[in-house]
Amino acid sequence: MAEQTTSSIVIDAEPAAVMEVIGDFPSYPEWAKGVKQAEVVVDGDGGWAEQVFFALDVPPIRDEYTLSYDWDGYDEVSWTLVEGKVLTHMDGAYVLRDLGDGRTEVTYRLALDLSIPLIGMIKRKGEKMIIDAALKGLKQRVESA
Repeated sequence: MAEQTTSSIVIDAEPAAVMEVIGDFPSYPEWAKGVKQAEVVVDGDGGWAEQVFFALDVPPIRDEYTLSYDWDGYDEVSWTLVEGKVLTHMDGAYVLRDLGDGRTEVTYRLALDLSIPLIGMIKRKGEKMIIDAALKGLKQRVESA
């Protein structure tokens, strides 16, 4: 089982506003560093995507892959890898916690494995770079809306 990397950030917005940005996959290339393409391939219930194709370029990880999503209202969204070229395992989640006063704590959890051998420290550094870039981009995108 892959080790999990976790990080959190506080965003000046209600959880619903944060989750709306998270669920707007076609806009990811505009704010999510390294995401070159994000396309919903299977629509799910309530307007949330069930499967999404991504093209990612965040060295040391470059891949095209599809994720399956599970939405829990405006509290959490988790995902698992359906298929990838380099990725062999990817589980992740955004967990939102309403702090009141229009602020939301967003925790991003990520665990991945690759078909290419990487030293654990380098892989975790890649995970941390993906998480940090995603959280900073999400915060900027939500707060500028």
